[in-house]
Amino acid sequence: MALVRILVDGYSLLHHWPEIAPGQPRHSERARDELVQILTRYHDATGEAITVFFDGKGLRSGAPAPKAGQQGVEVLFSRAGQTADDLIERAAHRFQEYGEVLVVTNDRAERDIVGGFGGSTASCDNFIRMIGNAFGDLADELKQRNQAERNRFKRSK
Repeated sequence: MALVRILVDGYSLLHHWPEIAPGQPRHSERARDELVQILTRYHDATGEAITVFFDGKGLRSGAPAPKAGQQGVEVLFSRAGQTADDLIERAAHRFQEYGEVLVVTNDRAERDIVGGFGGSTASCDNFIRMIGNAFGDLADELKQRNQAERNRFKRSK
């Protein structure tokens, strides 16, 4: 089956990616925004649908409105009485009938639950590598296309 969606435990990924918003608290709006921007670039490079989940505890106004340039990445916050893990498990189970779902988290219990009903999982470190590889592949492809266009322009003179 084809990969239909990547479900990301946002705070788990932020805690394992210190290069995002250096010097900022991991639960800050700036760190979340920077993560969503990177995930949007990953979506743009791969076309894979992404939903990132954050625990909503402590948020004053609930889920923020999507910001410009963040299309392709859905951002969800849990409500009072539920966790991001609860939402991820439910979503992974529901998406399963449409194809393969990849859950990104370093929470071993969460990975065991999702794997138990047939979902795929990746550690945060593996997903960070996947993102780096996708960005590298895109840069290589752009370099090749630019060179081909330069060569084509030179021949047409």
